[in-house]
Amino acid sequence: MTRTPEDEVLHRLETGVSWITLNRPDAMNAVTWDQRERVIALLAEASADPAVRAVVITATGKGFCAGADLRGAPAGPAAGERVAGDVARMIRLGAQRLITAVLDCEKPVLAAVNGTAAGIGAHLALACDLVIAAEPARFIEVFVRRGLVPDGAGAYLLPRLIGPQKAKELMFFGDAVPAAEAERLGLVNKVVPAEALEETARAWAERLAQGPTRALAMTKQLVNASLDSDRATALAAEATAQELNMTTADANEGVASFVERRTPKYLGR
Repeated sequence: MTRTPEDEVLHRLETGVSWITLNRPDAMNAVTWDQRERVIALLAEASADPAVRAVVITATGKGFCAGADLRGAPAGPAAGERVAGDVARMIRLGAQRLITAVLDCEKPVLAAVNGTAAGIGAHLALACDLVIAAEPARFIEVFVRRGLVPDGAGAYLLPRLIGPQKAKELMFFGDAVPAAEAERLGLVNKVVPAEALEETARAWAERLAQGPTRALAMTKQLVNASLDSDRATALAAEATAQELNMTTADANEGVASFVERRTPKYLGR
């Protein structure tokens, strides 16, 4: 029986949360070209759909994502037929587009990492705004084990999360980082028992979904951009974001609820 991208990336919208679930457990959720395209499309839909106010990326089985499965990629030139630019183009159109889709999603994206996250799978998790990991989860910069350079924005993401020296250690040696160590390093926000992963992710995601969605989107953009900005640029962006956000219904509700000493009810608008 032929499996479709809809079978291999499950999707549901529940209480304002878009759940995106990699579903190739027999392959440890090694991500195919078709799966990447579906995840990218679902993230774009989440940005555009007012009904979506948070996103969770997770997986079935024992692995979160074991890396890229190139068997699902469109046919390309054989190694002996490649010309300069072929590999770079494949990376730009594949792994980099996937990570960029997470970073640029206008809704907060939470990773619920159920098991091993290796290579592009690790970067998929680490590109998310928040990361909850099950105790058995591991994060592996597997590229060096294959004689490869990290791709999928790994050399961009890791130094910003844990500093250049530790990032080099993980990338030079390719050792597996257990969930507890990942939390200590700052790669993971929270570690929970495996049986509590979905419940914890749901609680966090629903809390995000009840928040001021546009303010969260602008906050995400400010934090991400600040890592590549000088102080003057960052402060100008902050002032502009606050100006724009004050036109939203949720900002008005937040101020009104403070004055009236009540819990705000945000609508995501």
